[in-house]
Amino acid sequence: MLVSFKELPEESRVWIYQANRNFSEEELEEIENLLPQFLTQWTAHGDSLRAGYEIKYKRFIIIGLDQSLASASGCSIDASVHFIQGLEKRFGLELLDRMNVSFKQGDYITYKSMADFKKMAKSRAITKSTIVFNNLVANKQEYLEHWEVPASESWHGRFI
Repeated sequence: MLVSFKELPEESRVWIYQANRNFSEEELEEIENLLPQFLTQWTAHGDSLRAGYEIKYKRFIIIGLDQSLASASGCSIDASVHFIQGLEKRFGLELLDRMNVSFKQGDYITYKSMADFKKMAKSRAITKSTIVFNNLVANKQEYLEHWEVPASESWHGRFI
């Protein structure tokens, strides 16, 4: 069951997929059509899942799931990963590589490998105040409060 992301309770589980580049306008439009189709049909053991999504900065796909009605099962999580893999293939994107980091440099969002991020931190091109995206947040409340934070307030801070 598709609902507005804003309607999901704060305890809702979230998954964040960061792209290695911005979505084009055409890709964004297509993703905005494909996500609702998938989420409308998303189930766990035959039960409809109450889920929503949002796309941020033309680069991040955030899927939220209200687990108070039905929780994600292994099969439903596999289905969501398969859907994301389909987007990767369709648009020539990387969305599942968790060994990369996104952060802000002014108004621009930079996407780097973990090794490059560490080098930039060592050379002080990245500081404790650099805004990073903590894609490890687990629920909607954490996403709203701790996803886009200074590096000093995230796991990224250990490299600075």
